[in-house]
Amino acid sequence: MEATGELAEPGNLSGVRHIILVLSGKGGVGKSTISTELALALRHEGKKVGILDVDLCGPSIPRMLQAQGRAVHQCDSGWVPVFVDQEQSISLMSVGFLLERPDEAVVWRGPKKSALIKQFVSDVAWGELDYLVVDTPPGTSDEHMAAVEALRPYRPLGALVVTTPQAVSVGDVRRELTFCRKTGLQVMGVVENMSGFACPHCAECTNIFSRGGGEELARLAGVPFLGSVPLDPELSRSLEEGRDFIQEFPKSPAFPALASIAREVLNATPALLS
Repeated sequence: MEATGELAEPGNLSGVRHIILVLSGKGGVGKSTISTELALALRHEGKKVGILDVDLCGPSIPRMLQAQGRAVHQCDSGWVPVFVDQEQSISLMSVGFLLERPDEAVVWRGPKKSALIKQFVSDVAWGELDYLVVDTPPGTSDEHMAAVEALRPYRPLGALVVTTPQAVSVGDVRRELTFCRKTGLQVMGVVENMSGFACPHCAECTNIFSRGGGEELARLAGVPFLGSVPLDPELSRSLEEGRDFIQEFPKSPAFPALASIAREVLNATPALLS
């Protein structure tokens, strides 16, 4: 990946071909779920993927990938990420690996959090990756700015913005889109998560929240709408148990939505399709 500006050094990101940030305007919309399932879907397309979990106060991805409690080691180039599969096609770095106890809280002020995020960007030895998925904290905080500024020299491909259908969530995501514009971060598209409830018995999808807010927001903002992912008990269970949803539940209503989002990401990077 080429760096912009004379002072930028590719370093540990020199073998990373594309960087995607996953953002949300508020917490609880399933941003980490989308980050995890996107990484799994890209892996099933034959891509080598890294996940950088910079949600310092809520590092949930290690559990979703059944990697909690794993040790992070140092090498000459910095931290070695944790590989979550035998093929070493998905690697993960998270503050969760640096905590002594799983329930330990990260009670730090903004400057210390920003410094760790910058260290995560520069000091993880990713090796060769097709995609690096960056799971960010909710909102537009200091940590957001630290992540965007640290990654800017490596020309991130863009951001996926996650919302739920409710008007409150959509309003927060509207502010997230403004943040992207102000920081020069291209929005690859909007994903609407928890878009209806897929009944495991009759397969009917019920809109327990409002409907279509994410798609309407994308239309008004002039950015692509990448799809709606329904609430699916099988998806929730697979994340709780650290299982590969993409591989184990191809008949789930959430499967085509997640696969379609991955295809949209691949279509945005045609050089990787050859």
